[in-house]
Amino acid sequence: MYMDGSFALIQKFDQEMAEYTLKEEKRQLETLCLIASENYASPITVGMEGTVWANKNAEGYPGHRFAGGCELADKVENLAKERCKELFGCEYVNVQSMSSTLSNVAVLRALLKPGDTILSMELNQGGHLSHGARFHYSGKMYNIVQYGLNKETETIDMEQVANLAREHKPQLIICGTSSYPRMVDYKRFGEIAKEVGAYLMADIAHPVGLIAAGVIPSPVPYADVVTTSTHKTFRGPRGCGIIMCREELGKKIDQQIFPGLQGAPKMDMIASRAVLFKECMTEEYKEYQKQVKKNAEALADGLKDCGLRLVSGGTETHLVLVDIRELIPTGREAEDVLGSVGIVVNKNMIPYDPQSANLASGIRIGSPALTTRGFKEEDIREVARLLAKALKHHKEEAVLDEVRSAVKEKASHYPMFAEKWIPRS
Repeated sequence: MYMDGSFALIQKFDQEMAEYTLKEEKRQLETLCLIASENYASPITVGMEGTVWANKNAEGYPGHRFAGGCELADKVENLAKERCKELFGCEYVNVQSMSSTLSNVAVLRALLKPGDTILSMELNQGGHLSHGARFHYSGKMYNIVQYGLNKETETIDMEQVANLAREHKPQLIICGTSSYPRMVDYKRFGEIAKEVGAYLMADIAHPVGLIAAGVIPSPVPYADVVTTSTHKTFRGPRGCGIIMCREELGKKIDQQIFPGLQGAPKMDMIASRAVLFKECMTEEYKEYQKQVKKNAEALADGLKDCGLRLVSGGTETHLVLVDIRELIPTGREAEDVLGSVGIVVNKNMIPYDPQSANLASGIRIGSPALTTRGFKEEDIREVARLLAKALKHHKEEAVLDEVRSAVKEKASHYPMFAEKWIPRS
């Protein structure tokens, strides 16, 4: 079991939940997960969840708690913050946020007034809902101006970003994406923000692990605030948000997390983050992230060899965005067909998509989860071939049966978390 010994108690007490859990473990082991926003959390970090820290009320911040008995909780939270600062080279950290999206809301509330202008990336071209989508808090409370991609290159149009910034004089510029396969030019974003007197916030929830390991450049030298989750490429547990910022902004942002948006933090999650940051400093972790990028490139190359069109022509990160319309009408159908053979993906809009988000013209896939299981480049190319075969023959049940058997066979040779990624010290 990929769980601790307490599961034996659950099996005796709640057999229904135990059955669902065992079935989910089986599903994860027997399928190939290509969802770019999913990963298998490190057993070292997960090991802190549900420990005695889950019992502790630590409302407030270290040295200023609203409950007694927090002497060790203070040490744990301060340790997490110091490790994060060392890992990313940032000035100030908040580790209490329950999610990256909540972190983004806290930053907006700390730095802006309702009605202030935000310049951010369009959701349907690779942005995130918390960057100003009309149905989200951010889109309802602030004046949103959005930039997009160059139609020819399908990469961020930095000239458009600069022109919009000069025209609208935003108080905040947001860079960071949820379905963009290329690296973001944080330095240029920083120059534009400085030119127009705006704050710059970088949301690195997707490529954070690659950044932590030094595989791709960091926004920390250029951004006033950096936010992230701790799963995805980070390979930590879900339900975590981190905010890194300039020293002078720290207290304002802290106040928006607590008491502005949350009550007491979840101390076992903070303890887990402290372990995660230490793990990120190991050679095993750095090698893992290098392999994530190599595998993403192999995935992109494999799909192109099979004739699929990739948005922007490839990847520079962990993520590949695939236009599937030449093989199957919608991303939704592609997700269903691939799911039926054990390849787990998510439908996703592509730039200038003529279809709705519910249908979409693409799929967003990534390499982190399979890399965690131990897949190398040739393994990933084989997965790419199976994916393409399923889409090309999506109406031929006999071919789908062949793919289904091959996927199950491939998955059976790999654990959920490869032992080689577990730090030796």
